[in-house]
Amino acid sequence: MADVELHELVKTYPGGTQRASDAVSLHVADGEFMVLLGPSGCGKTTLLRMIAGLETPDSGQVLIGGRDVTYADPRGRNLSMVFQSYAVFPNKRVADNIGFGLMVAGRPAEEVRRKVEWAADLLALRPYLDRYPAKLSGGQRQRVAVARAIVMDADVLLMDEPLSNLDALLRLSFRAELKKLVGELGTTCIYVTHDQLEALSLGDRVAVMRTGQVAQCGPPTEVYAHPADEFVGGFLGSPPMNFLTGTVTGDGGRLDLGGASLPVPAALRSFAGKPVRLGIRPEGIALGAGLTAELEVLEPLGSSTLLTATLAGQRVKISAPAGFRADPGAELRVALPEDQCRWYDPETQLLLETA
Repeated sequence: MADVELHELVKTYPGGTQRASDAVSLHVADGEFMVLLGPSGCGKTTLLRMIAGLETPDSGQVLIGGRDVTYADPRGRNLSMVFQSYAVFPNKRVADNIGFGLMVAGRPAEEVRRKVEWAADLLALRPYLDRYPAKLSGGQRQRVAVARAIVMDADVLLMDEPLSNLDALLRLSFRAELKKLVGELGTTCIYVTHDQLEALSLGDRVAVMRTGQVAQCGPPTEVYAHPADEFVGGFLGSPPMNFLTGTVTGDGGRLDLGGASLPVPAALRSFAGKPVRLGIRPEGIALGAGLTAELEVLEPLGSSTLLTATLAGQRVKISAPAGFRADPGAELRVALPEDQCRWYDPETQLLLETA
Protein backbone atom coordinates (compact mmCIF):
# COMPACT_ATOMS: atom_id res chain seq x y z
CA MET A 1 0.00 0.00 0.00
CA ALA A 2 1.00 3.63 -0.45
CA ASP A 3 -0.30 7.17 -0.20
CA VAL A 4 -0.93 9.33 -3.27
CA GLU A 5 0.05 12.99 -3.51
CA LEU A 6 -1.01 15.33 -6.29
CA HIS A 7 0.76 18.70 -6.53
CA GLU A 8 -0.65 21.47 -8.71
CA LEU A 9 -1.69 19.14 -11.55
CA VAL A 10 -2.63 21.00 -14.73
CA LYS A 11 -4.07 19.41 -17.86
CA THR A 12 -5.52 21.19 -20.89
CA TYR A 13 -6.54 19.21 -23.94
CA PRO A 14 -5.55 20.59 -27.38
CA GLY A 15 -8.09 23.14 -28.55
CA GLY A 16 -9.71 23.26 -25.13
CA THR A 17 -10.80 26.57 -23.65
CA GLN A 18 -11.03 25.17 -20.12
CA ARG A 19 -8.53 23.22 -18.08
CA ALA A 20 -9.59 19.63 -17.38
CA SER A 21 -7.37 19.85 -14.30
CA ASP A 22 -6.70 23.31 -12.92
CA ALA A 23 -3.76 23.16 -10.48
CA VAL A 24 -5.29 20.33 -8.43
CA SER A 25 -3.52 19.38 -5.20
CA LEU A 26 -4.78 16.44 -3.15
CA HIS A 27 -3.37 13.96 -0.65
CA VAL A 28 -4.82 10.46 -0.33
CA ALA A 29 -3.56 8.71 2.78
CA ASP A 30 -2.25 5.15 2.83
CA GLY A 31 -5.26 2.81 3.04
CA GLU A 32 -7.80 5.60 2.51
CA PHE A 33 -10.92 5.28 0.33
CA MET A 34 -11.09 8.61 -1.54
CA VAL A 35 -14.04 9.40 -3.80
CA LEU A 36 -13.81 11.97 -6.60
CA LEU A 37 -17.35 13.26 -7.10
CA GLY A 38 -18.70 15.73 -9.61
CA PRO A 39 -20.82 16.29 -12.72
CA SER A 40 -19.79 15.15 -16.19
CA GLY A 41 -16.90 17.18 -17.56
CA CYS A 42 -15.59 18.37 -14.18
CA GLY A 43 -12.21 16.63 -14.64
CA LYS A 44 -12.48 13.73 -12.22
CA THR A 45 -11.71 11.00 -14.79
CA THR A 46 -8.84 13.07 -16.22
CA LEU A 47 -7.38 13.29 -12.73
CA LEU A 48 -7.69 9.52 -12.28
CA ARG A 49 -6.05 8.87 -15.64
CA MET A 50 -3.11 11.12 -14.74
CA ILE A 51 -2.62 9.11 -11.56
CA ALA A 52 -2.74 5.93 -13.64
CA GLY A 53 -0.27 7.27 -16.20
CA LEU A 54 -2.80 7.13 -19.03
CA GLU A 55 -2.65 10.93 -19.39
CA THR A 56 0.38 13.16 -19.01
CA PRO A 57 -0.09 16.43 -17.10
CA ASP A 58 1.05 19.72 -18.57
CA SER A 59 2.62 20.53 -15.21
CA GLY A 60 2.56 19.38 -11.61
CA GLN A 61 3.54 16.14 -9.87
CA VAL A 62 2.08 12.73 -9.07
CA LEU A 63 3.73 10.93 -6.15
CA ILE A 64 2.87 7.38 -5.07
CA GLY A 65 4.43 6.22 -1.83
CA GLY A 66 6.67 9.29 -1.93
CA ARG A 67 8.04 8.36 -5.37
CA ASP A 68 7.62 10.81 -8.25
CA VAL A 69 5.82 8.89 -11.02
CA THR A 70 4.55 11.90 -13.00
CA TYR A 71 6.12 10.67 -16.22
CA ALA A 72 6.57 7.01 -15.36
CA ASP A 73 5.07 4.27 -17.51
CA PRO A 74 1.76 2.94 -16.14
CA ARG A 75 3.36 -0.45 -15.61
CA GLY A 76 5.92 1.11 -13.27
CA ARG A 77 3.34 2.58 -10.87
CA ASN A 78 2.09 -0.65 -9.25
CA LEU A 79 -1.57 0.27 -9.77
CA SER A 80 -4.71 -1.66 -10.59
CA MET A 81 -7.65 -0.07 -12.37
CA VAL A 82 -11.31 -0.98 -12.82
CA PHE A 83 -12.97 0.76 -15.74
CA GLN A 84 -16.57 1.83 -16.32
CA SER A 85 -17.00 -0.88 -18.93
CA TYR A 86 -16.44 -4.39 -17.64
CA ALA A 87 -13.49 -4.87 -20.01
CA VAL A 88 -13.51 -8.63 -19.57
CA PHE A 89 -12.26 -10.91 -22.33
CA PRO A 90 -15.28 -12.65 -23.89
CA ASN A 91 -13.18 -15.57 -25.17
CA LYS A 92 -11.63 -16.38 -21.78
CA ARG A 93 -13.14 -18.19 -18.83
CA VAL A 94 -13.71 -16.28 -15.59
CA ALA A 95 -10.63 -17.88 -14.02
CA ASP A 96 -8.46 -16.80 -16.95
CA ASN A 97 -9.92 -13.29 -16.88
CA ILE A 98 -9.11 -12.92 -13.19
CA GLY A 99 -5.60 -14.27 -13.55
CA PHE A 100 -4.76 -12.52 -16.82
CA GLY A 101 -2.57 -9.80 -15.33
CA LEU A 102 -0.69 -12.31 -13.21
CA MET A 103 -0.05 -14.54 -16.23
CA VAL A 104 1.20 -11.60 -18.30
CA ALA A 105 3.53 -10.71 -15.42
CA GLY A 106 4.96 -14.22 -15.61
CA ARG A 107 3.88 -15.34 -12.15
CA PRO A 108 4.12 -19.09 -11.44
CA ALA A 109 1.02 -21.13 -12.31
CA GLU A 110 0.48 -22.21 -8.69
CA GLU A 111 0.52 -18.59 -7.48
CA VAL A 112 -1.93 -17.61 -10.22
CA ARG A 113 -4.31 -20.42 -9.26
CA ARG A 114 -4.09 -19.60 -5.55
CA LYS A 115 -4.75 -15.90 -6.03
CA VAL A 116 -7.57 -16.48 -8.51
CA GLU A 117 -9.31 -18.77 -6.04
CA TRP A 118 -8.74 -16.29 -3.21
CA ALA A 119 -10.31 -13.44 -5.21
CA ALA A 120 -13.13 -15.67 -6.42
CA ASP A 121 -13.99 -16.57 -2.83
CA LEU A 122 -13.95 -12.92 -1.75
CA LEU A 123 -16.29 -11.91 -4.57
CA ALA A 124 -18.53 -14.99 -4.60
CA LEU A 125 -17.31 -16.09 -8.03
CA ARG A 126 -16.08 -19.60 -7.18
CA PRO A 127 -19.06 -21.35 -8.89
CA TYR A 128 -18.45 -19.40 -12.11
CA LEU A 129 -14.71 -19.88 -12.66
CA ASP A 130 -15.24 -22.16 -15.66
CA ARG A 131 -17.90 -20.01 -17.30
CA TYR A 132 -17.46 -17.48 -20.08
CA PRO A 133 -18.56 -13.84 -19.53
CA ALA A 134 -21.56 -14.25 -21.85
CA LYS A 135 -23.04 -16.63 -19.27
CA LEU A 136 -22.74 -14.10 -16.43
CA SER A 137 -24.99 -11.29 -15.25
CA GLY A 138 -23.82 -7.68 -15.34
CA GLY A 139 -23.07 -7.73 -11.64
CA GLN A 140 -21.06 -10.92 -11.94
CA ARG A 141 -19.01 -9.50 -14.83
CA GLN A 142 -18.27 -6.40 -12.80
CA ARG A 143 -17.10 -8.59 -9.93
CA VAL A 144 -14.77 -10.37 -12.37
CA ALA A 145 -13.25 -7.00 -13.31
CA VAL A 146 -12.74 -6.12 -9.62
CA ALA A 147 -11.25 -9.56 -8.90
CA ARG A 148 -8.78 -9.14 -11.75
CA ALA A 149 -7.66 -5.83 -10.20
CA ILE A 150 -7.25 -6.99 -6.61
CA VAL A 151 -5.17 -10.10 -7.37
CA MET A 152 -2.32 -7.89 -8.55
CA ASP A 153 -1.43 -6.78 -4.98
CA ALA A 154 -1.17 -3.21 -6.23
CA ASP A 155 -0.30 -0.28 -3.98
CA VAL A 156 -3.32 1.69 -5.23
CA LEU A 157 -6.67 0.61 -6.64
CA LEU A 158 -8.30 3.03 -9.11
CA MET A 159 -11.98 2.76 -10.05
CA ASP A 160 -13.66 4.80 -12.78
CA GLU A 161 -17.46 4.66 -12.29
CA PRO A 162 -17.43 0.85 -12.00
CA LEU A 163 -21.12 0.58 -11.04
CA SER A 164 -22.65 2.90 -13.62
CA ASN A 165 -23.60 0.09 -16.02
CA LEU A 166 -25.53 -1.83 -13.36
CA ASP A 167 -29.22 -1.41 -12.65
CA ALA A 168 -30.31 0.30 -9.43
CA LEU A 169 -30.80 -2.86 -7.38
CA LEU A 170 -27.46 -4.34 -8.42
CA ARG A 171 -25.69 -1.05 -7.70
CA LEU A 172 -27.10 -1.07 -4.19
CA SER A 173 -26.00 -4.61 -3.38
CA PHE A 174 -22.62 -4.38 -5.12
CA ARG A 175 -21.87 -1.05 -3.41
CA ALA A 176 -22.08 -2.73 -0.02
CA GLU A 177 -19.93 -5.65 -1.24
CA LEU A 178 -17.32 -3.25 -2.59
CA LYS A 179 -17.08 -1.23 0.62
CA LYS A 180 -16.65 -4.41 2.66
CA LEU A 181 -14.04 -5.76 0.24
CA VAL A 182 -11.89 -2.60 0.15
CA GLY A 183 -12.09 -2.37 3.94
CA GLU A 184 -10.83 -5.94 4.30
CA LEU A 185 -8.01 -5.42 1.81
CA GLY A 186 -6.88 -2.14 3.37
CA THR A 187 -5.84 -0.91 -0.08
CA THR A 188 -5.54 2.75 -0.95
CA CYS A 189 -8.50 3.35 -3.26
CA ILE A 190 -9.44 6.29 -5.47
CA TYR A 191 -12.96 6.00 -6.85
CA VAL A 192 -14.60 8.23 -9.48
CA THR A 193 -18.37 8.70 -9.62
CA HIS A 194 -21.09 11.22 -10.41
CA ASP A 195 -23.47 9.37 -8.07
CA GLN A 196 -23.64 11.19 -4.74
CA LEU A 197 -25.13 8.21 -2.90
CA GLU A 198 -22.10 6.13 -3.89
CA ALA A 199 -19.80 8.93 -2.77
CA LEU A 200 -21.45 9.42 0.62
CA SER A 201 -21.74 5.72 1.38
CA LEU A 202 -18.32 4.55 0.16
CA GLY A 203 -15.75 7.22 0.84
CA ASP A 204 -13.64 7.90 3.90
CA ARG A 205 -13.39 11.33 2.29
CA VAL A 206 -15.13 12.91 -0.69
CA ALA A 207 -13.51 15.43 -3.04
CA VAL A 208 -16.25 17.36 -4.84
CA MET A 209 -14.96 18.63 -8.19
CA ARG A 210 -16.08 21.47 -10.44
CA THR A 211 -14.51 22.73 -13.68
CA GLY A 212 -11.15 21.11 -13.06
CA GLN A 213 -10.84 22.08 -9.41
CA VAL A 214 -11.59 20.52 -6.02
CA ALA A 215 -14.39 22.65 -4.56
CA GLN A 216 -14.31 20.84 -1.19
CA CYS A 217 -12.70 17.75 0.30
CA GLY A 218 -13.60 16.15 3.60
CA PRO A 219 -15.48 13.36 5.36
CA PRO A 220 -18.90 12.70 3.75
CA THR A 221 -20.88 13.94 6.75
CA GLU A 222 -18.88 17.18 6.91
CA VAL A 223 -19.18 17.91 3.18
CA TYR A 224 -22.93 17.20 3.30
CA ALA A 225 -23.67 19.17 6.46
CA HIS A 226 -21.34 22.12 5.84
CA PRO A 227 -20.96 22.73 2.07
CA ALA A 228 -18.06 25.09 1.44
CA ASP A 229 -19.96 26.91 -1.29
CA GLU A 230 -23.32 26.95 -3.02
CA PHE A 231 -22.13 24.63 -5.77
CA VAL A 232 -21.36 21.85 -3.28
CA GLY A 233 -24.65 22.39 -1.44
CA GLY A 234 -26.59 22.42 -4.70
CA PHE A 235 -24.85 19.34 -6.13
CA LEU A 236 -24.75 17.13 -3.06
CA GLY A 237 -28.10 15.92 -1.78
CA SER A 238 -31.26 14.57 -3.36
CA PRO A 239 -33.06 16.89 -3.35
CA PRO A 240 -30.24 19.42 -2.97
CA MET A 241 -29.90 22.19 -0.41
CA ASN A 242 -32.47 25.01 -0.53
CA PHE A 243 -31.14 28.55 -0.99
CA LEU A 244 -33.15 31.60 0.08
CA THR A 245 -32.11 35.17 -0.68
CA GLY A 246 -32.79 37.90 1.87
CA THR A 247 -31.44 41.18 3.22
CA VAL A 248 -29.98 41.63 6.68
CA THR A 249 -31.94 44.35 8.46
CA GLY A 250 -30.34 47.69 9.33
CA ASP A 251 -29.73 46.67 12.92
CA GLY A 252 -28.11 43.45 11.74
CA GLY A 253 -30.40 41.28 13.83
CA ARG A 254 -32.71 39.62 11.31
CA LEU A 255 -32.94 38.42 7.72
CA ASP A 256 -35.77 39.99 5.73
CA LEU A 257 -37.02 37.52 3.14
CA GLY A 258 -39.70 39.85 1.86
CA GLY A 259 -42.86 38.98 3.76
CA ALA A 260 -41.08 36.89 6.38
CA SER A 261 -38.04 37.27 8.62
CA LEU A 262 -35.88 35.28 10.97
CA PRO A 263 -32.90 35.90 13.26
CA VAL A 264 -29.36 35.85 11.90
CA PRO A 265 -26.14 34.98 13.78
CA ALA A 266 -24.32 37.89 15.40
CA ALA A 267 -21.38 37.27 13.06
CA LEU A 268 -23.50 38.53 10.15
CA ARG A 269 -24.11 41.98 11.63
CA SER A 270 -21.45 43.32 9.26
CA PHE A 271 -23.88 42.50 6.44
CA ALA A 272 -26.48 44.96 7.79
CA GLY A 273 -28.41 46.36 4.83
CA LYS A 274 -26.81 43.84 2.47
CA PRO A 275 -28.11 40.63 0.84
CA VAL A 276 -27.07 37.17 2.05
CA ARG A 277 -28.05 33.66 1.05
CA LEU A 278 -29.46 31.15 3.53
CA GLY A 279 -28.89 27.46 2.78
CA ILE A 280 -30.86 24.70 4.48
CA ARG A 281 -31.35 21.02 3.68
CA PRO A 282 -34.92 19.79 3.01
CA GLU A 283 -34.75 17.56 6.09
CA GLY A 284 -33.55 20.53 8.15
CA ILE A 285 -36.85 22.41 7.77
CA ALA A 286 -39.22 21.64 10.63
CA LEU A 287 -43.00 21.48 10.22
CA GLY A 288 -45.52 22.67 12.77
CA ALA A 289 -44.57 26.20 13.79
CA GLY A 290 -42.85 29.34 12.59
CA LEU A 291 -43.11 30.95 9.16
CA THR A 292 -45.99 30.51 6.72
CA ALA A 293 -45.47 28.62 3.46
CA GLU A 294 -47.89 27.48 0.77
CA LEU A 295 -47.82 23.88 -0.43
CA GLU A 296 -47.49 23.39 -4.20
CA VAL A 297 -46.72 19.67 -4.68
CA LEU A 298 -46.72 16.61 -2.41
CA GLU A 299 -44.68 13.54 -3.47
CA PRO A 300 -44.92 10.35 -1.37
CA LEU A 301 -41.54 8.57 -1.46
CA GLY A 302 -42.26 5.61 0.78
CA SER A 303 -39.95 6.30 3.71
CA SER A 304 -40.66 10.05 3.56
CA THR A 305 -42.80 12.63 1.78
CA LEU A 306 -41.25 15.38 -0.34
CA LEU A 307 -43.02 18.72 -0.28
CA THR A 308 -42.52 21.60 -2.69
CA ALA A 309 -43.71 24.85 -1.15
CA THR A 310 -43.41 28.60 -1.56
CA LEU A 311 -41.89 30.52 1.36
CA ALA A 312 -41.85 34.32 1.08
CA GLY A 313 -42.15 33.97 -2.69
CA GLN A 314 -39.23 31.53 -2.93
CA ARG A 315 -39.56 27.84 -3.66
CA VAL A 316 -38.25 25.31 -1.14
CA LYS A 317 -38.17 21.52 -0.81
CA ILE A 318 -39.17 20.04 2.55
CA SER A 319 -38.71 16.45 3.70
CA ALA A 320 -41.81 15.46 5.70
CA PRO A 321 -42.60 12.19 7.49
CA ALA A 322 -44.08 9.27 5.57
CA GLY A 323 -47.87 9.50 5.53
CA PHE A 324 -47.94 13.31 5.67
CA ARG A 325 -51.07 14.54 3.93
CA ALA A 326 -52.14 17.99 2.70
CA ASP A 327 -53.73 19.42 -0.42
CA PRO A 328 -51.94 21.74 -2.86
CA GLY A 329 -52.58 25.32 -1.78
CA ALA A 330 -52.66 24.38 1.89
CA GLU A 331 -50.92 26.63 4.40
CA LEU A 332 -47.90 25.11 6.13
CA ARG A 333 -46.12 26.35 9.22
CA VAL A 334 -42.37 25.85 8.96
CA ALA A 335 -39.35 26.63 11.09
CA LEU A 336 -35.75 27.09 9.96
CA PRO A 337 -33.72 26.00 13.02
CA GLU A 338 -30.56 28.02 13.56
CA ASP A 339 -28.35 24.92 13.76
CA GLN A 340 -29.60 23.81 10.33
CA CYS A 341 -28.95 27.13 8.57
CA ARG A 342 -25.81 27.81 6.55
CA TRP A 343 -25.02 31.34 5.38
CA TYR A 344 -23.39 32.27 2.06
CA ASP A 345 -22.02 35.42 0.50
CA PRO A 346 -24.16 36.06 -2.62
CA GLU A 347 -21.18 37.47 -4.53
CA THR A 348 -18.58 34.76 -3.87
CA GLN A 349 -21.12 31.98 -3.05
CA LEU A 350 -18.74 30.91 -0.28
CA LEU A 351 -19.80 29.74 3.17
CA LEU A 352 -19.65 32.49 5.77
CA GLU A 353 -18.11 31.78 9.17
CA THR A 354 -20.74 32.31 11.85
CA ALA A 355 -19.29 30.45 14.85
